[in-house]
Amino acid sequence: MRILVAIVLAFAGTAAFADSVGERSRGERAPTATDVISGLYAFSRFQQGLLESTDLKGNAEVQNLAALRAEEAAKRDKALKEIQQAIGAEPRVGKTSASLAEPVASDGPTYVRSFYAAQIPEYESAISLIERYLHTPDNPALGAFAREQLPVLRSQLKNVERTMADK
Repeated sequence: MRILVAIVLAFAGTAAFADSVGERSRGERAPTATDVISGLYAFSRFQQGLLESTDLKGNAEVQNLAALRAEEAAKRDKALKEIQQAIGAEPRVGKTSASLAEPVASDGPTYVRSFYAAQIPEYESAISLIERYLHTPDNPALGAFAREQLPVLRSQLKNVERTMADK
């Protein structure tokens, strides 16, 4: 009997119990509702910054896309504001701005590529934040909002990558 108990204890000691730690990087905690709201506000500021940057450049293609994304960001922010107020979250807002390379010809392909290239890491960051949050959401309303936004952002990222590849 002692041998059986020892074997069971040995297996239990080496077994990996089910938790979400393996899905996260080392030292990385699951984002909270406040983290997600802050991150999405930062993403929206980035998109607004793209619009401001394109207003100075004059390229119609990028201006139209930037205006569309800024409008979508404003709608996203409005919905986030309602969730934020409902849960009493105080997001951490830092300074973020869209930084595009300043090519010699602002209408040229270099500027257009830099416009699309600047968006990719921002989309990836926002998508990653939402994905990590959805593993352990701490607010049902924000969880539903995040599930709604995730496919939209993924689709927009694919469009940016596809357009950049064509340029």
